[in-house]
Amino acid sequence: MLILSGGTGTPKLLRGLVRVIDPEEITVVVNTAEDLWISGNLVSPDLDTVLYTLADLIDEERWWGIRGDSFITHTRLKEIGVRERLSIGDADRAFHILRSDVIRRGGTLSDATEKIREALGIRSRVFPMSDDSVSTIITTPLGDMHFQEFWVERRGEPEVIGVRFEGIDDAKPSSGFIEALRREKTVVIGPSNPVTSICPILSLKGVRDAMADKITVAVSPLDGDRPFSGPAARFMRAVGVEPDDAGVISILGEVDHFIVSRSSSYPGRCIRIDTRMDSIEESTRLAKEILRLVG
Repeated sequence: MLILSGGTGTPKLLRGLVRVIDPEEITVVVNTAEDLWISGNLVSPDLDTVLYTLADLIDEERWWGIRGDSFITHTRLKEIGVRERLSIGDADRAFHILRSDVIRRGGTLSDATEKIREALGIRSRVFPMSDDSVSTIITTPLGDMHFQEFWVERRGEPEVIGVRFEGIDDAKPSSGFIEALRREKTVVIGPSNPVTSICPILSLKGVRDAMADKITVAVSPLDGDRPFSGPAARFMRAVGVEPDDAGVISILGEVDHFIVSRSSSYPGRCIRIDTRMDSIEESTRLAKEILRLVG
């Protein structure tokens, strides 16, 4: 089974899937369009969230970073005048250093991800969507800004006029992603932000065509007509679709099974169930429903 993932929503689903499927039968391909270099190290927020979730290290209060991490280095850097866009924990930073060292030595993001996966003892396969650089750029009345500047530094407050993925036209799917598309018969599009988390993955050359003969399941990230969390509604309006499940499916494209919340207004063919995943039990229940659909 191939899972397309961003941060937060899909990792919550993953913690249920690994309880009902052999983790070695799961391949996760993760959005990297929100990556950025901080203090000399490459931070891959969505990749890290997926890896830490699969390793049972994720801070489930924030759904980023490592549970119980300290912030000594970040605090000291701030004290000496170094401004970091994200608050990076000490243990978290160690994996960023490993990733960056691999890349500086000529390796790819996929190579670095594999080293981290092995170090954490993760049995599922995990790949970045691409080894090429792609950046999510948010257009606002204040000018263009990287997603992390918009969401973290400016707390998502500026009006969103547009969203684009810088570098997407030249980026290729990672070799691990290509191989998974050849091998896997089922693709699950997780409940991550459809614009900034899933759209970059689907926009890579050849991905939509390769998915055409797969059994596809999409889980909406909306609760009724509102996102469970994050700025998805504003991003959807910025790309010209309504912030509802009809808008979600217009971004994702045709799928075999579309899972929505019980309160969804979506008029098309879908499966209405409780899609909340506030607990492992709820995540597991949704994972079992996905397995039922794909046989």
